[in-house]
Amino acid sequence: MKIGVIGAGRIGGNCARQAVKAGHEVILSFARETAKLDDLAAGLGPRAATGSPREAVESGDVVILSVPWGVIPEALEQAGDLTGKIVVDTTNQFGAGAMPAGGQTAASFNAQRMPGARYTKSFNTLTSRFQEEAAARVGAARVVQWICGDDADAKAVVSGLIADMGYLPVDLGGTATCQVMEAPRRAGAVYGEEYRKADAQAVVDAVLEGAEIPPTPNYG
Repeated sequence: MKIGVIGAGRIGGNCARQAVKAGHEVILSFARETAKLDDLAAGLGPRAATGSPREAVESGDVVILSVPWGVIPEALEQAGDLTGKIVVDTTNQFGAGAMPAGGQTAASFNAQRMPGARYTKSFNTLTSRFQEEAAARVGAARVVQWICGDDADAKAVVSGLIADMGYLPVDLGGTATCQVMEAPRRAGAVYGEEYRKADAQAVVDAVLEGAEIPPTPNYG
C-alpha cells in the first residue's frame, strides 16, 4: 500500500519506518522544516518520498495523521478533502486547541473534524521509542496496538497494516466508547501501558460490557 503520513515526527516517523520495513511506500508531509522530511525520506530509501499534505492524502491508500493537538486544524486544512480516505489518528489531546466536550472521546471529536473520512484511531497509547523497540517482537511477546473506529472495513485495513508493522492489532470498538485508550495515563486505562495478546481480550470484554478493565499486567 501507499501510506500518506501527515506529521512525520516521533510517532509518525516510526509509523513510516515500520511501514517501509514491511514493504509499503510512504509519502511524508507537514513539517516546519522540510529538511527534516527530506532527511527522513532519504534514510528510509526508495520507498519513501516527500510531498504536501494534500499530495499525501491524494496518493495514500491510508493516511496517518500524527501532529500536535494544537495544529490539527492547520494540518487538516492543508490535507484537503478526506472523503472516502482511511485515516489513522495517532494524536492525543495535550496542549492548546479546541477540546472534546465533557464525556466525549477525543476520537469522536476528531472524527467529526474529518467529515467523510473513514476514521480510525491507533498508535497513540505508547511512546515512539517503545513502539520502535517493540516492532521486532514476535509470538506471545508482540505488543498490542489498540484501534477504534466506526467503519469496520477501515479498521480491517488498518489492522492489517498494524500487523505488517510488527504489532498485534486489537479492536476496542467504536469512537464513542474508547476512553480507555486515550490520554492521560491513569488507573483503569490502557493508555501508556504495554499489553500483549494474553491480556487483551479481557480489556475488550470489559469495554463492551461497560465495566472496569482488569488491572494493568506486569511483564517483568
